[in-house]
Amino acid sequence: MNSPFDELKYKELLEGLEISEVRLSELEYSWRLDSEYYRKYFLQIERSIFSKKHFSLSEIADFLIGPFGSAFDTSNYIENGKYRYVRGQDVKPFVLKDDDCRYVPESDFNRLSKYALKEKDVLVSVVGTLGNACIVQEKNLPAIFSCKSTVIRTTKISPVVLLSYLNCKYGRELLLRKERGAIQKGLNLDDLKTMIIPCFTEEITSIIETAFYEAQSKLAESKLFYSEAEDILLSELGLKGWQSNNNPINIKQLKESFWASGRLDAEYYQTKYDEIESVITKYKYGFDIVENLFSQNTEVCDYKEEAYNYIEIGDINIGDGSANYNLVSTENLPDNAKRVLHKNDVLVSKVRPYRGAVSIIDFDDEKLIGSGAFTVLHEKTSYKKEVLQILLRTQIYKDWLLKWNVGSSYPVIKDEDIMNLPIPLFPDTVQTKIAEYIQKSMSLRGEAKKLLDQAKRMVEKEIEEGGE
Repeated sequence: MNSPFDELKYKELLEGLEISEVRLSELEYSWRLDSEYYRKYFLQIERSIFSKKHFSLSEIADFLIGPFGSAFDTSNYIENGKYRYVRGQDVKPFVLKDDDCRYVPESDFNRLSKYALKEKDVLVSVVGTLGNACIVQEKNLPAIFSCKSTVIRTTKISPVVLLSYLNCKYGRELLLRKERGAIQKGLNLDDLKTMIIPCFTEEITSIIETAFYEAQSKLAESKLFYSEAEDILLSELGLKGWQSNNNPINIKQLKESFWASGRLDAEYYQTKYDEIESVITKYKYGFDIVENLFSQNTEVCDYKEEAYNYIEIGDINIGDGSANYNLVSTENLPDNAKRVLHKNDVLVSKVRPYRGAVSIIDFDDEKLIGSGAFTVLHEKTSYKKEVLQILLRTQIYKDWLLKWNVGSSYPVIKDEDIMNLPIPLFPDTVQTKIAEYIQKSMSLRGEAKKLLDQAKRMVEKEIEEGGE
């Protein structure tokens, strides 16, 4: 076991039945009476924190809730604006997602200026995906935020330490313990204020902050390597800064179009798709289709284990192409959790492919399975997986994949659409350079993750030692 709390949690699962005795005078202001709230595991964590100097969150922070109802009409989003609108789905552990951003007109930003974010604000998602906590950085500003999140502002303790606590397993579990509701669950602001926060020494604070800011530096460097790789690829194709001519008219012969594709919808025959295909198929070193260069992983899980490390579409970070997983008991796996995954597999999302959810499995974790909504590929020739990943994540290929979409509210493509996709045959020298940059980017991202894990582990250790 990693800690005495892990052991206690494991014993709870084995015993199946427990009794906690709580005095009426010890109930929180909310008078929570549900038994789950007073599990021994939670009470033990609290006792450990109470045994040392601590605060309630309301004692060390101010709170701000985003605008409700029709304060902002989402149809007013603008592209590539100056003033960002932070949605609940943008709040990820430790960092604010910086891809697929939404922006608002200056008039809306000024009207809602009391919801403007500040550097070092801690954002916590309170509706939808609950309990994610990130910190606002200068690069994210100017911005306002929605009612899906709550802002915590503190000058009495380090916001980085607070962030690390909310992301460590004990802080996160105490946070999620406060969720309310049945169908639409959420975190209540008054409940958040009662959260207990351990007091950390200056030495521990300094170590945590150093790890966090070093991680941010490595993440920034990782993005630079990725951008360089993408620049090499697009420059080689002559597509850097490419834009379609957006010709609204495209004339096709019925016999050469419908009979081959079975499609009569205008979307399928947009001229931009012909333009992209022309560039790829006329590349000076030739082209081939994915199926001839990569094998498809169709291995199906036998479900013999009690739990699996599961990757679904939402676990792919569309900003940097990284993948995460969650340990899910076999009985709770969704029906579509079936594909056995291996290190170096390339995951290509067939759901909303225009988002670019394409990732390489760069870890060795066992019992790894993925959603059937991925096309899973593996190298079988000298064509490098890193080149395929970055190619499919370019805006050009994300636009092109829209051609094969079926469905409206939840567009998807098929395995065969991926396998028959033309890709350029880059020279080995170009592929090697791109792969080197991507591998360096992934390595830096891995180092950053270790540093953030180190910050969380430092907090967890302090809590565990308080219980001894």
